[in-house]
Amino acid sequence: MKYLAYVRKSTEGQEKQVLSIESQKSRIREYFKELNVEFLEKEEKSAFHPYNRPIFDQMIDAIQEGKADGIVAWHPDRLSRNEIDAAKISYMIRKGQIKDLKFCSYNFDNSPEGIWMLQMAMSQSQYDSAKKGRDVKRGLQDKIKMGWRPGVAPIGYLNDRTKDRGEREIVSDPDRFPLVRKMFDLMLTGAYTPPKILSIANDKWNFRTVKRRKAGGRPMARSTMYELLSNIFYAGIIEYNGEVSKGKHQPMITLEEFDRVQELLGKKGKPRPKKHDFAFTGLIRCDECGARYTAETKTKYIKSTGETKSYTYYHCTRRRKGVACTQNKSIGKKLLEKQIDDEIGKITILPIFQEWALKALRSSNDKEIKERFALQKTYTEALSALQEDLDNLSRCYYRQELDKDFYLKEKNRIKLELSKLEDRQSGTKERAEKWLELTEKTFDFVTYARVRFESGSVQVKREIFSYLGQDVSAKMERSVFNLTSGLSHSLRTMLSLKLNIVG
Repeated sequence: MKYLAYVRKSTEGQEKQVLSIESQKSRIREYFKELNVEFLEKEEKSAFHPYNRPIFDQMIDAIQEGKADGIVAWHPDRLSRNEIDAAKISYMIRKGQIKDLKFCSYNFDNSPEGIWMLQMAMSQSQYDSAKKGRDVKRGLQDKIKMGWRPGVAPIGYLNDRTKDRGEREIVSDPDRFPLVRKMFDLMLTGAYTPPKILSIANDKWNFRTVKRRKAGGRPMARSTMYELLSNIFYAGIIEYNGEVSKGKHQPMITLEEFDRVQELLGKKGKPRPKKHDFAFTGLIRCDECGARYTAETKTKYIKSTGETKSYTYYHCTRRRKGVACTQNKSIGKKLLEKQIDDEIGKITILPIFQEWALKALRSSNDKEIKERFALQKTYTEALSALQEDLDNLSRCYYRQELDKDFYLKEKNRIKLELSKLEDRQSGTKERAEKWLELTEKTFDFVTYARVRFESGSVQVKREIFSYLGQDVSAKMERSVFNLTSGLSHSLRTMLSLKLNIVG
């Protein structure tokens, strides 16, 4: 008789207690030296669902075609963990297609009683898998309810190994948490792309992932950077099975900052890498079609001098589907920088005014503290109202007045609103200090930005331009290139304050 040796260890499941592939093979060779055994390729698919294992199907086909007579395996649970495959094996035994079964850790007798016991063994395997799956899901749900994310902690966090499995909390990684926060800060400026941030982290900061048994301890990969910037976990939210909930881990960023990062990433989350280092690409929006401005460099040979000069031009990409755009002209780099310099000149102040204004601002800090308490009260009332909406929604769902999809959608929306309000409420505790710090930075910017822009590198110019506003638009009108800068909130506040003080 010819036997086919079937070995399987699912890479899709958590069967860590089952012998490895090589161990199964060695045991089969040891136990059945006298048999004519042909080893099949290893199977790495789960047996919990039918029609999922190509090697298993090849084995069944070979036996039905008369190319083999029996099967050798470590245990019946290697052959099946579902009802359909179990029935197929027992039926083929009864019909005489499978003449014999041999197992290293189970005795099979080809008799009605033996087939019945085999069916019991495979049914027990199916029950064990289903029960483990149910227990694991229950454990994961309980962990989420406690406010902790299941699985390996994202970069910047660590699983607390001092506690038992299932009870481990997620704590901040003292070595990587501040560095990952700096990555978000660079992205929030709008002046850095993810590949640029990745290069700074790996090359300048010498950033390395957590060293584990089989992986880690290496520079961060490009795909990991995009996953990091797109993970709402860093804003204090756990997302699991389509539901969101507030986590107990320390948030790295606010939800507003997370939303801003997603806007900068774009809808697809993976902006194209820049082939050239242009200062203002992606920061200017066409006022006519809404597409972003790009840049290109052209070279020109000058016969009179024999020199070759390069010129950089910025123009609309005109890549908005279904939107016509007549902006087919470009603007030179020098002219664009001059217009930006003019914008900076409108807000530039003298150093002596900076010193005098900051003294006045520090004295107004008491007023800011009063506003903070007023905001705290407003946030508390809004949180109570949202919590009441959530309770009413749950009551309607349990009364079967709402379908599940609508309930989950509204539940997630209200939970996100609650998280945002909680973030704002906690932020008001340090609002006065942050407001003063931001204002001091703003005055420093408007005092020295023009000098830095004139002599700075491409990256410095990009940063300064991004500080002018997050929605800068441009349009060609009557052969004149008009650059309209949407000044950021902090700059608008500073300018109005400047006018009030001067007034």
